[in-house]
Amino acid sequence: MGETVGRAGRATVQLLVSAGLALVSYLFLALLLFTAVVTLLVVGAGVLPETVLLLRRMAGYKRRRVAAWTGEAVPEAYLPLTGELSERVRTATADPGTYRDLRWLAAHFGYGLLLPYLSLPLWALGLLVDGVWCGLLRRPAVVLPLIRRLADLDAAWSRALLLPSPDSRRTALLAERVEELTVTRAGAVAAHGAELRRIERDLHDGAQARLVALSMRVGLAKRAYDTNPELARRLLDDAQDQAEEALTELRHVVRGIHPPILTDRGLVGAVRALAASSGLEVAVRADSVEDGPRAPAAVEAAAYFVVAEALTNAAKHSGADRAAVELARGDGLLTVSVRDEGCGGAGAGSPGGGLGSTGSPGEGAAGAPGGSGLLGIRRRVAALDGTVEVTSPAGGPTVIEVELPCVW
Repeated sequence: MGETVGRAGRATVQLLVSAGLALVSYLFLALLLFTAVVTLLVVGAGVLPETVLLLRRMAGYKRRRVAAWTGEAVPEAYLPLTGELSERVRTATADPGTYRDLRWLAAHFGYGLLLPYLSLPLWALGLLVDGVWCGLLRRPAVVLPLIRRLADLDAAWSRALLLPSPDSRRTALLAERVEELTVTRAGAVAAHGAELRRIERDLHDGAQARLVALSMRVGLAKRAYDTNPELARRLLDDAQDQAEEALTELRHVVRGIHPPILTDRGLVGAVRALAASSGLEVAVRADSVEDGPRAPAAVEAAAYFVVAEALTNAAKHSGADRAAVELARGDGLLTVSVRDEGCGGAGAGSPGGGLGSTGSPGEGAAGAPGGSGLLGIRRRVAALDGTVEVTSPAGGPTVIEVELPCVW
């Protein structure tokens, strides 16, 4: 009997929350009517998209309540409200999700209040009848379980009203995908621009400056060759040093574009070289990648720079003395996982954030463009339509997992 009362109590709480939402919907319907009138008068058209967003939040709250009660998620499908005001108003009025939510809101105002009222006499009847039925006759309760049925009915009706049609879901997913790709493209363009500026800066301040100095020393050596051979020899020695330094700068620039070690050793060999030179004790696991065909060059480069940036930040900021790198291949995916045993807090904007520390913008490990830390990693991965997930609780460990679409 006690368990039955507990289930009925939880069902009653669910129904009372639904009743409270129904009362809010009554006020919201009045707001919607006011917004519609104001919009028709072309005085407050800007209010409509914000009102629709509020409606979506109310429907989203009900979806979460239904999902928590039934254990089954209720998907949503909306067109994104972005762009200029006129575009947002058109989207808000043309989105099938808006009318689906309005239909639920109107219906929920009725059954959201009716079902809780029905539960009140069931409590009185149930405590009397079920108390005798269970206490004296040792039979299962028959009245109080009806309260849970009412909560199930509220969830079922809400789910039916809020569930989008397959066409609506496809349309909304397509619109969401277009918006996501627009953001991704902007990030890729920004990362590409940062890379070009870095290359230009490295060439101007590094290799170009050394080549200018080399040219001057060769010119001075030519002038001094007949009159002062010893000076000419010293100038030529300096010129040779300048040439070697210029070659070093050029190799550094090339590594930032596409590391030659990737071409020579492949991704696994390049990652092992990074691990050996990171200053940390790094364990590398890449059995499934090592034995199969190579990934495309762009995917290998992105994976390499993710590992390079992660290990560099871990060595600089996390306080860890060891890390682990794992490369794995799946159905159309290359997965990169880097873990350090440092202080955690990645992405918090502080240097102690470990391998995901956002740091200051600039050049990352091995010349990785787009800023250091998570910003550079996310931009580079997003350009290939990949995903980045970071887990970094305070105190560590920090784990960054990257998935890159890949055709093997």
